[in-house]
Amino acid sequence: MQKLTIVSLLDVIGELFSDEISIAVSNTNEYIYYRPSKRIDLKIEPGDFIKEGTITYKAFTSKQKVSEFISRDVFGVPYHGMAVPFEYNGKLEGCVTAIYPALTEGKSVVTIKTHDGWKPIPFEKVIYLEVKNRKTYIFSNEITGTNKNTLQEFEYSLPRETFIRCHRSYIVNVHHIREIFPDSHSTFVLEMSNGDRVPVSQSYSSYFRKLLGF
Repeated sequence: MQKLTIVSLLDVIGELFSDEISIAVSNTNEYIYYRPSKRIDLKIEPGDFIKEGTITYKAFTSKQKVSEFISRDVFGVPYHGMAVPFEYNGKLEGCVTAIYPALTEGKSVVTIKTHDGWKPIPFEKVIYLEVKNRKTYIFSNEITGTNKNTLQEFEYSLPRETFIRCHRSYIVNVHHIREIFPDSHSTFVLEMSNGDRVPVSQSYSSYFRKLLGF
C-alpha cells in the first residue's frame, strides 16, 4: 500500500463531513489546503494569506478554539465557522477551520413537527432546545415539538447573540432565562421563562459566564 499524501488524507477526512461544510487548513501565515462544499465557497486558494477578521485569524490570536458568525465584509460571503489551532512541541503550527453556510439569512423561524403537522415558531418565542432519545425538541410557551436538525446544526443557524449552547444536550434563548442558580463543581442551573430548569455543564460554564458577563 502506498503512503497517503497529506492532501489525499485531508480529502478523505473531508468526505466524512456534510456537503454543507468547507474545510480549510493553514500554517501560521497562509492556507495550505482548502476543500469547498456544495453550499458555501469562500474561494480560498492554497497560498492565500490569512486575513484579519477571519475565523482562522481569531483562533490564532486567541490561541484557542473559536466558533462564531463572520460577516460578509471579509470574504464577501457571510458564514459561520469553527477554527481550532494546533501546536507541535509547544509551538503554534497551524489551524483547521470548518466553514458553514449562514443559514439565518432570510430566516427567522424554527419549524417544528407536532401531532397535527408542522408549525413555524419565531426565534424570539423559542425558549430552549433539548436533545433526548436522538430527537431535537423545541420548547416555546405555546407548544413543544421536534425538528430534524441536530444541536450542532442549530448552533450555527440560530442567532448567536440570542442562543447559547450551555450543555451538550441544550441550547437556550438568553432572553428567556429568568434566573441563574449556582450548582456543584462551578456549574449552574437556569430557570427558564416557562419554569423549566436547564443545566449548564462544566465544559460550557466559563464560556457561558463570559458571554453573559458574570
